[in-house]
Amino acid sequence: MGFWIIVILLSVMIGASIAVVLWQRGREFGPGAAHDMQIYRDQLSELERDVTRGVIGKDEAERARAEIGRRVLEADRNLTAGEATSGTAPRAAGIALLVLSLVGAGALYFVIGAPGYPDLPIDTRIALVEESRATRPSQAEAEAQLPVEIREDPDAERAALVARLRTEMERRPDQIEGLALLANEEARLGNFRAARLAQQRLIDALGAEAGAREYLELAEMSFMSAGGYISPETERALEEVILRDPGNGGARYYAGLMFASQGRPDRAYEIWRALLADSGPGDPWLAPIRAQIEQVAFDAGDVISVDDLPQPPPGPSPEEMAAADAMSEADRMAMIEGMVSGLADRLATDGGSATEWARLIGSLIVLERYDEARNIYAEAQQVFAGDDSALALMDQAATGLEAAE
Repeated sequence: MGFWIIVILLSVMIGASIAVVLWQRGREFGPGAAHDMQIYRDQLSELERDVTRGVIGKDEAERARAEIGRRVLEADRNLTAGEATSGTAPRAAGIALLVLSLVGAGALYFVIGAPGYPDLPIDTRIALVEESRATRPSQAEAEAQLPVEIREDPDAERAALVARLRTEMERRPDQIEGLALLANEEARLGNFRAARLAQQRLIDALGAEAGAREYLELAEMSFMSAGGYISPETERALEEVILRDPGNGGARYYAGLMFASQGRPDRAYEIWRALLADSGPGDPWLAPIRAQIEQVAFDAGDVISVDDLPQPPPGPSPEEMAAADAMSEADRMAMIEGMVSGLADRLATDGGSATEWARLIGSLIVLERYDEARNIYAEAQQVFAGDDSALALMDQAATGLEAAE
């Protein structure tokens, strides 16, 4: 009821304001004939001034007076015949149009609007999203919507080996090595549904020994076999990964993707932002997160630039890694020393994320530069004072200092 009271009051106020303007403008300009009479009087006065200055001749002035006089007489007749009506009609038409617009807007709202529909508080919206998530299609239902296509390896010899492997796994359904190989081969060929089934059989065969890697591969195969849809079964596989490896980047990426696609950008943004802070420069999820996180943040109510988010620390290039493999142990240690020193200099001058500070502390401990590690640790305590998560990260990185004392 309160909504309609506000709407009616606003409509009356706006309509009255426009009506007053229309009425005043009608009175200001007056009837059209009276306006013309004033113009002709001004023309006669201007004509007399021109005659006095000698700008115009008497004959020409007489002709002009006659023409103006004729127009004055015509305007006078119009004024006498319909002056009052000519000024009132436009105002009445304008006000009638205003009333029609207001009534029409109200009628249109009742046709295409939602009168009486209650507002949705954020808690209600979240509850509806969670209800939708709980009742979303299963993995089997999602796969049933997609065509089944078995692809064979173009290499005839390898295709024959895969066919034999499929047959063998039907005969020996609990053979762990064979199931792992079959799941990988089916995924390589793009037969993700078959890969998922083989991976699930592998996990069943492993039982309690199934680790985070096996569950993450199951989640990825399920995701692909459902056409990029994260089913309840895929979500459970991701939960198993996190249970065994809480910091697993792949599982955290898919969890964020799941929430972003299911109407919970707030949770997706929280997960991805934290994952960016924990990622290294070569992690495969960096590019897709950076491509989507600005929109996810906007949907969550936070307008950000991806450049404002935690950035992965710079790491060695593939060329540098290849060169390091060919180095002697002494040269390799010298290169590591140089990289650690470069990181320390950059943090001292430009600052950095908590992950970078923790990485520097851990690297110094590995290099047995304990005094420097203690100094960096003490400095980090001041830099991140009040940030409990960052301080916990520093404490974890500095655990090696206790053994060195």
